[in-house]
Amino acid sequence: MEPFIKHFKDISYKDLSSVGGKNASLGEMYNQLNPEGIRVPDGYATTSAAYWHFLEQNELKQRLTDILAKLDTNDFHNLSAVGEQARELILNAQFPEDIREAIEEGYTYLKSEYGEDISLAVRSSATAEDLPTASFAGQLETYLNVRGIQNLFKACHHSYASLFTDRAIKYRIDNGFEHMQVALSVGIQTMVRSDKACSGVMFTLDPDTGFENAVVISGSWGLGENVVQGAVNTDEFVVFKPTLGKAKQPIISRKLGSKAKTMVYAEKSENELLSPTDAIVNKDTPADRQEQFVLKDEEVVQLAKWGKRIEEHYGQPMDIEWAKDGLNGELYIVQARPETVQSQHKDEAFFTEYTLKEEGKVLCSGIGLSNRIVSGTARVLHTPAESGKLQEGEVLVTRKTDPDWDPILKKASAIITEQGGRTSHAAIVAREVGAVAVLGTDDATKTIRDGQEVTVSTAGGETGYVYEGKLDWDEKKTDMSKLGKPETKAMLILGDPEQAFKYSFLPNDGVGLMRMEFIINNSIQIHPMALKHFDKVESEEAREKIEQLTHHYPNKADYFVDKLAEATGIIAAAFYPKDVIVRMSDFKSNEYANLIGGRQFEPDEANPMIGLRGASRYYHKLYQEGFELECRAMKKVREEMGLTNVKLMIPFCRTVEEGKKVIDLLADNGLKRGENELEVYVMVEIPSNALLAEEFAEHFDGFSIGSNDLTQLTLGADRDSGLLSDIFSPFDQAVQQLIVMTLQKAKKTGTKVGLCGQAPSDYPKFAAFLVEHGIDSISFNPDAFFKGLENMLEAEKQKR
Repeated sequence: MEPFIKHFKDISYKDLSSVGGKNASLGEMYNQLNPEGIRVPDGYATTSAAYWHFLEQNELKQRLTDILAKLDTNDFHNLSAVGEQARELILNAQFPEDIREAIEEGYTYLKSEYGEDISLAVRSSATAEDLPTASFAGQLETYLNVRGIQNLFKACHHSYASLFTDRAIKYRIDNGFEHMQVALSVGIQTMVRSDKACSGVMFTLDPDTGFENAVVISGSWGLGENVVQGAVNTDEFVVFKPTLGKAKQPIISRKLGSKAKTMVYAEKSENELLSPTDAIVNKDTPADRQEQFVLKDEEVVQLAKWGKRIEEHYGQPMDIEWAKDGLNGELYIVQARPETVQSQHKDEAFFTEYTLKEEGKVLCSGIGLSNRIVSGTARVLHTPAESGKLQEGEVLVTRKTDPDWDPILKKASAIITEQGGRTSHAAIVAREVGAVAVLGTDDATKTIRDGQEVTVSTAGGETGYVYEGKLDWDEKKTDMSKLGKPETKAMLILGDPEQAFKYSFLPNDGVGLMRMEFIINNSIQIHPMALKHFDKVESEEAREKIEQLTHHYPNKADYFVDKLAEATGIIAAAFYPKDVIVRMSDFKSNEYANLIGGRQFEPDEANPMIGLRGASRYYHKLYQEGFELECRAMKKVREEMGLTNVKLMIPFCRTVEEGKKVIDLLADNGLKRGENELEVYVMVEIPSNALLAEEFAEHFDGFSIGSNDLTQLTLGADRDSGLLSDIFSPFDQAVQQLIVMTLQKAKKTGTKVGLCGQAPSDYPKFAAFLVEHGIDSISFNPDAFFKGLENMLEAEKQKR
């Protein structure tokens, strides 16, 4: 006969039918990965044999079957009543003495190993859970800080009852599990004192896009239930797997969360705990703690290494819970399960792009999941008891969701919450049921009215928006399996790091133009010289804004370097090891002036389009220190993050002499052409670049034709003037002669040439012209990529 308990040291993943997925995984890691230094707290588990024995001794099996047979599986209107009856039946049953003895035997062993005053985590593990296609996320109960044998018995008894929570009953029906075929195992594990430190969740892929080269770690102060249940907006770190253990700094993104609550032990004695939930309490997080990251960089890297090793051990992407012990300062892994959403869709060949066709009033915004757009009637609910109000296809708006909401989430076309992050319960379930989600909005229940028509868009990157009214949008689906691969490289024009992982799945050859200005404008917002010389900023309003954005940085200039490096790092990582050609900043003086604190540091020019712009700025006294910050950021990306696929590009370089100056300036700032695989390109957007292409090629590794500026400066026609639109054309003979000249001279010198712009996707003839003359690559905006690819393939077909 199978024993009623098994110690972790005697459990492996083969014991899934006996101790459930959660406990089988804990035993597997305790035995196989603990010896490698991946710390897993010790413990034991009750077996399925104990659960069936409990049902038999109390003659519950048929009675539970009869209660569950009353459930209306059409509209589930009586789910709450049926669930309550089932749980009451279990909680009123006697806990058999032989099961108690087995639990106490395990408890005595843990006390002998880890001390008399141990506290325990009690986790419920169903024997059908944590399969690759079903997460059972939050379906069963977890009890923390369980102290004393009587409280342990209570927690185990309540765990058995949690197999019949409303959400667990509904989940089994939705996923085709027979109620009486699923047993429950209780995992009893020594507590990690994260109440005195921090805890969180780690995915070994990006949970939103399925990008496999990232480890995404989120965390908050205190016990981990706040993170899992979405009760707090967490800190988030992204680590790049291919450079993990190789690069000095594999962390490519850090985002500070508000972490408003901290879950800690309740200050109650063992005898005062009337219920298993009485042992913990949520407290407000002090303001200074909210402003601190929960993990140091070296701890983030350690967790990421562990996550990668766990993924390798199981052979699949994993969803992992971690905790840091505040008493000994050590990190631990407390759970690991297969990731159940993105890993199941990785072979899908379709790429769907959603685009809003009109603008609307933004009601709120937050973390966006699913890259889609939906519209519907908003239903503002405050508790799961109001779930009957939500109709199929409506937009659920609430403060936060926990597992009690699960039975109705499949009805919602979108889920909007005020709390929660990308790794919270709401996020996991939203992905599983295929709902759009906007999480952590802070104010959705106040800004959205019950019954209001809204449009929810998460198509623009990591930020999701809720708009007033039903807006119109486009939906374009492309079967990538039917696309050919042109000989000419098809690259992307990109500036938004939030879109990078998504667009990495396009059939591309890298990024031909990464616009640094987009990052400075959106991620940084502040003029680099205002950061370098903060003490000289005269505008009080600008000083206040700069303080708000940079208050974590004693040295304001470091804010610019870190933000630029991380945003660039995300894009470089998304396309690694393909080339990502980063164009150094190409704002004009009037555009720089619009940055926070910028007006003071910029000249007032009559014609900024051909004024202090591009290469000329970099060595000018008005901006050279700003350019040096750009260089520091690029050096950090290439050398510390290890992303040597980043190449640099110099815009608007008027003369060969100017090109030499900038190349020397780059070298002075630690970016020497040819060292550590560094290539430096130059834009061909001035007639002088084409006329002297061979001379420019002596100092640069590649050319990128900027057709808009080249057309403008060849024809003397303002690209933004509607009055001259008939003249402004990439088909103009003079413009095309300059392009052909560039290509011919580049062939002589062996210099690579690409073109970035809209024309090759808008005009098949222009794509054919470029292909005919042997261009090496063409870069497109993501929304024009498929059309551009089609034009390139047709052009190559005609050339043959």
